[in-house]
Amino acid sequence: MALKKTTTDNRPVEFVFGKSNYRLMLIAIAVIVLGFILMMGETDIYDFRKIVLAPIVVLIGFTIGFFAILKKRS
Repeated sequence: MALKKTTTDNRPVEFVFGKSNYRLMLIAIAVIVLGFILMMGETDIYDFRKIVLAPIVVLIGFTIGFFAILKKRS
């Protein structure tokens, strides 16, 4: 017999977000980490990768995270 977690009034516990929301949040975290990795390095501080590409990648990651939070459960 499988045990299900329930609340005090015997309703099953439901997560706030659906599976697709959590998947999008993990993708967003990975994209943000990639953006910060692109900012690292010992090359010139004014390199295109550090001042243009990396901040755009980080902003894209935050946008994906924002979308993952607002997306309705499916």
